[in-house]
Amino acid sequence: MTTAHEVHLARRPQGFPTPDDFALVERELPAPGSGEVEVANRYFSVDPYMRGRMNDVPSYVPPFRLNEAMDGRSVGEVTALGDDVTDLAVGDLVLGNLAWRDHGISKAKHLQKVSDVEGVDPRAYLGVLGAPGLTAWVGLLDHAAFRSGDAVFVSGAAGAVGSLVGQIAKQKGASRVIGSAGSAEKVAWLTGELGYDTAFNYKDAPVREQLEKAAPDGIDVYFDNVGADHLEAAIAVANDHARIAACGAIAHYNDTDDDATPGPRNLFQIVKKRLSIQGFIVTDSLDRFPAFLEEVTPWVADGRVRFAETVTEGIDHAVDAFLGLLRGENTGKALVQVR
Repeated sequence: MTTAHEVHLARRPQGFPTPDDFALVERELPAPGSGEVEVANRYFSVDPYMRGRMNDVPSYVPPFRLNEAMDGRSVGEVTALGDDVTDLAVGDLVLGNLAWRDHGISKAKHLQKVSDVEGVDPRAYLGVLGAPGLTAWVGLLDHAAFRSGDAVFVSGAAGAVGSLVGQIAKQKGASRVIGSAGSAEKVAWLTGELGYDTAFNYKDAPVREQLEKAAPDGIDVYFDNVGADHLEAAIAVANDHARIAACGAIAHYNDTDDDATPGPRNLFQIVKKRLSIQGFIVTDSLDRFPAFLEEVTPWVADGRVRFAETVTEGIDHAVDAFLGLLRGENTGKALVQVR
């Protein structure tokens, strides 16, 4: 049997999570059964949405269970096959939902063999060519109904999703792309490497003040990863008939009932300006994945779309990677390198 190491949720966090909310557990894996395979993870993803799954409340995905391995997207190598597995072989690289562990057992039908594309590292399928990339693409094109010539504002623009939204908008003919981020280094990366027309550090001054300066002619699309003061500012600066894709609200993820962050104070402008706000969950758009890969993979392979990864080494540092993500310490996709 294989000795596996897993990160369990030991208790449900109250407010911002702490290391004591998690436990690193060792256990023996059984041999894969019929239709199953054993996978040795190479990388797995940590994502902001996982904070919501730590609460025992109904949501669009089930909450993590206490004292069980947490899941999420991973890329790994098939190391053993059970009976009746014909589509995979030992040594294949696969995408799965086996994050927060170094080895795991999965039904073969739940795994996706990673395509071998020249110039594309397999771990890109956890980020730029995975769920974050699809989120950026469908959020901008489908839910925000982007049109060539639009001025686009992206909050959390240096994250895994936000960093791609602006680049896709530029590829599609945006007139101006504006990003917000939490450090001067991230702002420089957005404008110097990713092609954002301008960006600002939301810690330097009120967001509305900085956005008005960055978008003197207003914005037509807002891709929201933050909520709170960013959403209020976007509503204030939005042109008539602007569209807002509500992807996330990281400013609220650690709220408790006693200290919830207030929402926008200018909601009536939604009526006055005839704005459209569309919340979305990327799993509702998995049918769009082939079209997304067809368009974006060549952009990644030839460098038209760039991306960054913040890689933390070792499963014993997975919690550090996740807490750093919530503090905004990552640039681009946050990954844990298992081996």
